[in-house]
Amino acid sequence: MDTKTTARLKLVSAALLFSTGGAAIKSASFTSWQVACLRSGLAALTVFILAPSARRGWTWRTCVVSITYSATLVLFVLANKLTTSASTIFLQSTAPLYLLLLSPLLLREKITREDLYFMLAVGAGFSLFFLGTEPPVATAPNPFLGNLLAALSGVTWAFTMLGFRWISTRAGAEPGAAQSVVVAGNLMAFLVCLPMAYPIVGGTLGDWAIVGYLGIFQIGVAYIFVSGAIREISALEASVLLLVEPAFNPLWSWLVHGEKPGVWSLAGGMVILLATTFKAVYDNRRSLKRA
Repeated sequence: MDTKTTARLKLVSAALLFSTGGAAIKSASFTSWQVACLRSGLAALTVFILAPSARRGWTWRTCVVSITYSATLVLFVLANKLTTSASTIFLQSTAPLYLLLLSPLLLREKITREDLYFMLAVGAGFSLFFLGTEPPVATAPNPFLGNLLAALSGVTWAFTMLGFRWISTRAGAEPGAAQSVVVAGNLMAFLVCLPMAYPIVGGTLGDWAIVGYLGIFQIGVAYIFVSGAIREISALEASVLLLVEPAFNPLWSWLVHGEKPGVWSLAGGMVILLATTFKAVYDNRRSLKRA
């Protein structure tokens, strides 16, 4: 296969691995703090071993970006234990909204009229999650709190993406700068969660297998796939292929746990995904016209 086809397969594979996070997190009987701790500890070790470039280029910037990335990792697990997988991933997918709001302040980029339309669409989708109250169920015992944590993870993920751009595009940046953040962020999440996770007792062999999968494959291998593929294809194609994650995430939770998101959550998620897709296509066409 040519390099572009290989890159596309890596991105789709990464998105599919990412998408299994919700169902797997709900399957482990460990507490949310224990899952977050063990998952991140194994992920940091996996990327550190398998990606040599992640061992280089560590600077104070790595530590700064790692703060928001580690927060995203922990919030994702906490939210998944409290609300539906669909709500968690859809609310985290509101990150582009915050990126637009932050761009004038941090990147000195102006907001266009089309950006405002996108912000209104994502804002409308976001509001639908809190329009109706979903009843608690076994896999989502506190949907309202879980939705709040998931929404907060969208904010921290937006800052993380800005951070990735900040350290990757500066002069003299190491090729593995973003991968070093993945290692540092997961290590930070592991250390922060460790006091709440201790003592880790009573886990079955299946529980350990689940957290092993989450750390090694769902985060570690998936991020290695993304970092190896993102240089070979356009940002538009990469963003569209990675939409496999929010599309499949609720499906796995439904197949494994019979979890059914509420009507308002599904409607809000569809609005967010459609708005994100249209914006990616529009931005790509606009950049082509300027070239």
